[in-house]
Amino acid sequence: MLTKFETKSNRVKGLSFHSKRPWILASLHSGVIQLWDYRMGTLIDRFDEHDGPVRGVHFHKSQPLFVSGGDDYKIKVWNYKMHRCLFTLLGHLDYIRTVQFHHEYPWIVSASDDQTIRIWNWQSRTCISVLTGHNHYVMCASFHPKEDLVVSASLDQTVRVWDIGALRKKTVSPADDILRLSQMNADLFGGVDAVVKYVLEGHDRGVNWAAFHPTLPLIVSGADDRQVKLWRMNDTKAWEVDTLRGHMNNVSCVMFHAKQDIIVSNSEDKSIRVWDVTKRTGVQTFRREHDRFWILASHPEMNLLAAGHDSGMIVFKLERERPAFAVSGDSLFYAKDRFLRFYEFSTQRDTQVIPIRRPGTTSLNQGPRTLSYSPTENAVLVCSDVDGGSYELYVIPKDSIGRGDSAQEAKRGIGGSAVFVARNRFAVLDKSNNQVLVKNLKNDTVKKGSLPIAADAIFYAGTGNLLCRAEDRVVIFDLQQRIVLGDLQTPFVKYIVWSNDMESVALLSKHAIIIANKKLVHQCTLHETIRVKSGAWDDNGVFIYTTLNHIKYCLPNGDSGIIRTLDVPIYITKVSGNTIFCLDRDGKNRAVVIDATEYIFKLSLLKKKYDHVMSMIRNSQLCGQAMIAYLQQKGFPEVALHFVKDERTRFNLALESGNIQIAVASAKEIDEKDHWYRLGVEALRQGNAGIVEYAYQRTKNFERLSFLYLVTGNMEKLSKMLKIAEVKNDVMGQFHNALYLGDVQERVKILENAGHLPLAYITAKVHGLNDISERLAADLGDNIPSLPEGKVPSFLKPPPPIMCGGDWPLLRVMRGVLEGGLDNIGGRGAPEEDEDEDAANADWGEELNMADVDGLQNGDVGTVLEDGEALEENDEEGGWDLEDLELPAEPDTPRASVNARSSVFIAPTPGMPVSQIWTQRSSLAAEHAAAGNFDTAMRLLSRQLGIRNFAPLRSMFLDLHTGSHTYLRALSTTPIISLAVERGWNESASPNVRGPPALVFNFSQLEEKLKAGYKATTGGKFTEALRLFLSILYTIPLIVVESRREVDEVKELIIIVKEYVLGLKMELNRKEMRDNPVRQQELAAYFTHCNLQMPHLRLALQNAMTVCYKAKNLSTAANFARRLLETNPTNENQAKMARQVIAAADRNMTDASQLNYDFRNPFVVCGATYVPIYRGQKDVSCPYCSSRFVPSQEGQLCSVCDLAVIGSDASGLLCSPSQIR
Repeated sequence: MLTKFETKSNRVKGLSFHSKRPWILASLHSGVIQLWDYRMGTLIDRFDEHDGPVRGVHFHKSQPLFVSGGDDYKIKVWNYKMHRCLFTLLGHLDYIRTVQFHHEYPWIVSASDDQTIRIWNWQSRTCISVLTGHNHYVMCASFHPKEDLVVSASLDQTVRVWDIGALRKKTVSPADDILRLSQMNADLFGGVDAVVKYVLEGHDRGVNWAAFHPTLPLIVSGADDRQVKLWRMNDTKAWEVDTLRGHMNNVSCVMFHAKQDIIVSNSEDKSIRVWDVTKRTGVQTFRREHDRFWILASHPEMNLLAAGHDSGMIVFKLERERPAFAVSGDSLFYAKDRFLRFYEFSTQRDTQVIPIRRPGTTSLNQGPRTLSYSPTENAVLVCSDVDGGSYELYVIPKDSIGRGDSAQEAKRGIGGSAVFVARNRFAVLDKSNNQVLVKNLKNDTVKKGSLPIAADAIFYAGTGNLLCRAEDRVVIFDLQQRIVLGDLQTPFVKYIVWSNDMESVALLSKHAIIIANKKLVHQCTLHETIRVKSGAWDDNGVFIYTTLNHIKYCLPNGDSGIIRTLDVPIYITKVSGNTIFCLDRDGKNRAVVIDATEYIFKLSLLKKKYDHVMSMIRNSQLCGQAMIAYLQQKGFPEVALHFVKDERTRFNLALESGNIQIAVASAKEIDEKDHWYRLGVEALRQGNAGIVEYAYQRTKNFERLSFLYLVTGNMEKLSKMLKIAEVKNDVMGQFHNALYLGDVQERVKILENAGHLPLAYITAKVHGLNDISERLAADLGDNIPSLPEGKVPSFLKPPPPIMCGGDWPLLRVMRGVLEGGLDNIGGRGAPEEDEDEDAANADWGEELNMADVDGLQNGDVGTVLEDGEALEENDEEGGWDLEDLELPAEPDTPRASVNARSSVFIAPTPGMPVSQIWTQRSSLAAEHAAAGNFDTAMRLLSRQLGIRNFAPLRSMFLDLHTGSHTYLRALSTTPIISLAVERGWNESASPNVRGPPALVFNFSQLEEKLKAGYKATTGGKFTEALRLFLSILYTIPLIVVESRREVDEVKELIIIVKEYVLGLKMELNRKEMRDNPVRQQELAAYFTHCNLQMPHLRLALQNAMTVCYKAKNLSTAANFARRLLETNPTNENQAKMARQVIAAADRNMTDASQLNYDFRNPFVVCGATYVPIYRGQKDVSCPYCSSRFVPSQEGQLCSVCDLAVIGSDASGLLCSPSQIR
């Protein structure tokens, strides 16, 4: 059984498939009817108007209707598009068991526990016939798919077949009056519409279900006597043919399979059984653990079944429908109906080659599963699931293609899967021993070899190579060298498709496609909600694949899209140009012609074949929101502009691509305040003052206009703005403009008019306008504000702009590849303008001439607004009247630049930031930190060294970042510019090639620190020494060295420093302990086992000897004394003291207290608990500093380096580019 979909719900009593859509209705014992999409696995709708269980439900064949019948005696007809019940049919007096629409007439048949069957007309909403005769509950009733018959089953142990021919004749209106008269008589005297044709008796208990065969005169029934009976009928009688025994409990439902000669039954014994109609034997049984089955349904068109049980339902198939096939060049071999067939793509010739043995159906799913073909030897391997997995090898005689009759004995063998790996060798998977057998064409084993993973299938991966599949990964295995060539983690892979050049492979799982190269390096992954069915590579390296209902494409960068919709699933065999060759589920070859324009266009963009893109835009009808969105997302808004007619979209795209001219044209068409504002913002970003001014004028945005004139230094227009503010009586605007102009008298006047006399007085007084200040003082009288003493006022006037007037200078930009060709498409000018443009376009490489010949300010609104509709420059008053700004409906727009007709300015795209270049090229954490990418640096350190505690590294990250940049101040008004400092830069280096970042930490600094640490240790400054050694440990992860030799030195340094850190921490710990002499002695003893420099080791031994001697542990003290003498101490005092201790110990070889210390047994010290871990005991280590710990410390932070997590996985220190090459 191939389960396609499963639900969990209340007990399912009724099921019905939709004939066209992937929908199934399930009616539940709780009274709810659920509508599921079994392809997507989603609940679409639920209908709950019935009271109590709903036992019957059925979709109409063509209308958007379904009918349901429940224990509330009601039959309801629903419209699923309107999500509601249309009407209810009342008449039954007990539970309704089943309901069904007639395939042709507007009838519903219903069976009920009131012992009747009723036929209803759902258009007139009336009951047109009641079939009485059963004398117990009627469990089911259904129409014959073609004839005027109804079959019913009842608990009175009978199955009845009813003839409803008279009802049809009566309903289909009679043609002449005589017939109509006889019909009226029949109605008056109780004519019979439906008569019992046969009563089938034979079951010993109540019958639960009966069903017609879709084409043959057969009936199948299932009953509480646990039997399934097969009946045959002719025009006059019906008789029992056979009984199928096997169910252990009541048979609840039984039916014929529409496509195969089988019967499917299910039962309260928790099983579904499949029976062979011809042999009348059981073929297969599917069992559930806890759930009794109640109902079966089959799809009217497809090979799908559904079964309802106590806790939900399952939609399933009995057999795989995917034909087994193998493609080789221009030919396709495939298996169909016990024959191996051959199809030639070029001629579309289809012939049968040889018959293949098909086993007798002892169980299902025994057909060929995969094919493998060797073109040179003309041999075919057919694999199937017979005997738990077996293969058959056929060598096809050259002349037999086309004859297809010569039966041939195959060479057989057992194996999970078999594929050709060379011309005359094939590999067979032996799952039980996880090995692969290589065999020759005589079926003799030539070679055996075990596989690197527990594979459950093997596929071809080039000559001599196998692709092995496990549950969660695939590997490519070289059979000759016995090595793994590639390894990739994937979801469970079902099919594998190699590209024609064997460079790329597509791994197809149920809901995903993984594209990888021939070494299994991952390139992209696509996820699909609907099942992926097949795929093939086209000639351009695009992967074309099918899901259950679409043909789709996948580009090399992972972009995908739909090519067309499918009615039925197909299996792609080959893609050639815009033709897809495929097999359907019936094993027929089909050629589907597709429109490849969309994906070829996207591929050309991706591969930067812009000439191709241009010609496609010119010649094809590529358009639609999806394409525009795609171009926008991929950074080609200027290309998208040429598809678009909608002004709002054009405006957005023009702004995004920096094309001010088109944006202005669209803004004029739209003419909305928001669009003018956004145009102003973009024009300001480009420094196009003329357009900014124009946009602000269109929106009457006076504050922004004033500020623009201030920034561009246009004092003349600023004074006009002051006049406008005066006319508009905008006091704040007046004051601002006066402030911008630096006009003090005007400011005093404005303050005075506004009634702010104290402010006006102070302004006049400070600026030395004494006559005005005296006049104001007289007005103020006693309220004259006092000025602060001893303060020197400074004159407040805006500085003059560096560049006055026009637009910013524009870079000389070569036109993009696409622009030149695109200008003529979708151009919006009049025909004669286009000609001008073509003439001007001839010299678009020239330097942009930014100032007009007459020295006019480029873009000055007064000069460029033509037709005299602009403002008069030589007005006698020299001011702007407000009316001047009442702009006419369509003034000509100022040009972006005088020469703009001949060369559209394209804002240059910003280059890639240096920090991004650094991080893209490097796997070294130090370089990521220098680039400011702290999170990736932390991820790298975590992966390489298992570091989790980054607090000690924080300041170093910041130092690295600031140290790899320098900062320039250009002008006081401009922001500070940061520059990257590169490592090993010299003047001869190419300016376009970026070196790695300069780093503030280097190896020589660490050597200096190490010497300082040694010195502090010798001097007994343990805290200072520990600080120095720890700082070395913190710095090493962020060191970069050049050569492999230096890498080894860095690793050696970690070990040296780690020993000192551990020893010093134990010694400091010992000194803090006053009250535990035993532990003091132990720590002093362990310190002597750290790998220290000789002078420090002598000091440690002397220390341990002293501590133990004082604590009366003479034997242990003597051991330390001997070790001290073995080091040949240069200090005579040390040697003398050691000899005295040995002499004292010889007199009394005892220890006062027992220590956890055995110097004869080699050990390392646990870095956290400071106890010995003797050789042979289990331990865990720190992935960074390699300190050892007792197993209970696993997962804790390392207490020696304070950075990494003990026992975590890490790939190792990466501190040099030479390790990566």
